[in-house]
Amino acid sequence: MAMQDTLRALADPTRREILTLLRVGPLTAGQIAERFPVSAAAISRHLSVLKDADLVRDERDGKYIRYELNASVLEEILLWLTTLKGEGNDGTLE
Repeated sequence: MAMQDTLRALADPTRREILTLLRVGPLTAGQIAERFPVSAAAISRHLSVLKDADLVRDERDGKYIRYELNASVLEEILLWLTTLKGEGNDGTLE
């Protein structure tokens, strides 16, 4: 997973909102789609981009697929941003 894929996935407001929904807990694609005024196919595409960026994981539960947030990738991005801001103890020049 490249950081470029993660940042591209985070650039879209719908995908950011999906991540916010998943923060509460796992949801099916149908449960996610109910909250947006777009087609189920569009939500499926957004979920695919989020999966490719490793921001969400999916798990089959009977006939449904549940999606959940992969917070570890977000933590890596936050650490990188903190380092850029100069708040980390990473040995960079002050």
